[in-house]
Formats: sequence, C-alpha cells, structure tokens
Amino acid sequence: MSNVLVFAEHLHKKFSKNALVAVGAGQAIAAQSGGECYAAVFGAGIEDLAKELSEYGVKTVFAVEHATLEHYAPDAHAQALSALAEDKGCDIVVGTASSIGKDLLPRVAVRLGAGMASDITAANDDGTLERPTYAGNAMATISIETPRKVISVRATAFEPATKSSAGTVEKVDAKIDEAALKTKFVSFDETKSDRPSLTEARRVVSGGRGLKNGENFKTVLEPLVDALGAAMGASRAAVDAGFVPNDLQIGQTGKVVAPELYIAVGISGAIQHLAGMKDSKVIVAINKDEEAPIFQVSDYGLVADLFKAVPEMKEAVEKLK
Repeated sequence: MSNVLVFAEHLHKKFSKNALVAVGAGQAIAAQSGGECYAAVFGAGIEDLAKELSEYGVKTVFAVEHATLEHYAPDAHAQALSALAEDKGCDIVVGTASSIGKDLLPRVAVRLGAGMASDITAANDDGTLERPTYAGNAMATISIETPRKVISVRATAFEPATKSSAGTVEKVDAKIDEAALKTKFVSFDETKSDRPSLTEARRVVSGGRGLKNGENFKTVLEPLVDALGAAMGASRAAVDAGFVPNDLQIGQTGKVVAPELYIAVGISGAIQHLAGMKDSKVIVAINKDEEAPIFQVSDYGLVADLFKAVPEMKEAVEKLK
C-alpha cells in the first residue's frame, strides 16, 4: 500500500487543467496501490485555493505557505515537496509533465532516492506504467522498482478530476534551507493573449512552413483562428524559421495538445510534430502536397493552396456564426 502526493500547479491563484489532470491521475494510481491520494498546494495566501482543491476527492490538501514559494523556484520547490512527501508518508509523488513538472519532479526524485517515470499515458492494474517512446511510434511498458516513486503524467492522456467528496485542508510549514538555495525568482514575463491557452483550448489552428513567413501567420492564419475562437499553434519548422515565437510550438520538443478540433495548415506532418497532436479528436489538414504525411493521420484532408482555402474557410465559419 502506497499513498500518493499530487503536486497541484496554479497560476494567478487559479488551477489550470494540468492540476486537475494530475489529481485525476493521482487518484487512479492511489486506487491501484491501495493507498490514499493527497495533494499539495504551494505559495503565499493559498488557503482558498487549498479549500477549492479539497472538493475534488482527495483525502487531504496540504497548504504549504512560504514567501519563497509564491513563484516557482526549482530549488525551493524541490526541497519543500520532497520534505513534505517524507513527512506525510507518501511513497509516490505525481505531477503533470508540464514545463514546471519537467523541471521540478526529477529534482524531487533525486532527493527522495526514487525511480522516475516521465510523461506516462496510462497506469495499469498490475502497477506498470505506459509511456510513448521514439516520438510516439512505440509504447513502452515500464515498472519502477524503488520503494519510492516519482511520476509525471501527460496532460492529454488522463481525465481531469471532478468535484466529488470534500477532504480536509491542513496547513503545513515549508521545510526550506534558504542558505542552500542556488536559484531565486527574479521576474515573470507572461505573454498576454485574448485567445485560449494552447494546452487547454478546445480548438487549435496550427501553421507550418507552408505559410512562408511570419506576416502570413497574421494575415492568413489569425483571422481563421479568431473566427473559430481557437488557440494558435505552429510546427517546429515554422518556429525555427522565426515565423512565430517558440511558445506556440507543438510537437515532441514543444507542447502536447489534444483538442476537439485540430486544423493543420501548411504542415507536412513530420513525426516530431505528430507526437504533439495526434491524440486530437478530429484532425483537419490543408496542404497542397497530396503525399504529405499529415494526411495519414487526418480525419479530413484538403489538397489545396492554403492561401486560397484558409480565407474561404474563415468566411464560411463567419457565415455559420
């Protein structure tokens, strides 16, 4: 029997889908191990957040308050999370494979002397875990043999937790050796956008090298994005060419998305890109090359000049609205 401790991310005093996915995965792993599922919320002035999370079926939410934890700082968070897991008798630590999770959880694993499984997509009844490998072309079934385990889960592979029974909230003093900290928070520069978050959007429209330049992202792609109320993404080729910033990149080395609708415009469909979007519910591809690999995974494919097809699609969407 092993208890599970879930690290719940939040931003601007709000939980993202990532946090609720981690809780949902943590509950499933706890049920398989025969233990309880707990959650940890870090920050300053986070009592209300902890109360909110306690309604999602966890036994106890640990509200860990400390000024150093108000913003994510790897050293401080790793110290506090590993100490909390030890103090509360939680042998399994779970978080989402987000940018923060990918940075934090390996540090926690080292501190706990734990084996780690990264970016898992399923937890099996026999205790084994599944994760994609070779850009998703193969699935590996793995087992962590150490007494303590650290697991990061792919946000698109698990259902987010829903409100159910209410647990308790326990305030906990963070155990942080400030003299040992090697990094500190300086500033947070956030990209402001009226569009939905790329990893949480129901609809995503992505552009590739076929758009030819960054100006065409604005004049050709953005009108369709806005007409659909979608988030905008891009292939690695478009990012590497400097058409758009790298926070829009979708793929193996970018963000992983699984929206209800994914429209790929001028994207050939390299394995690197498919790894980040192939779990989308409906995939639409627009490319003038009928041999483009993207058509092999798309539900609907249009072999056409994107500079003509995309404006026509935008007009059709506006007529329907």
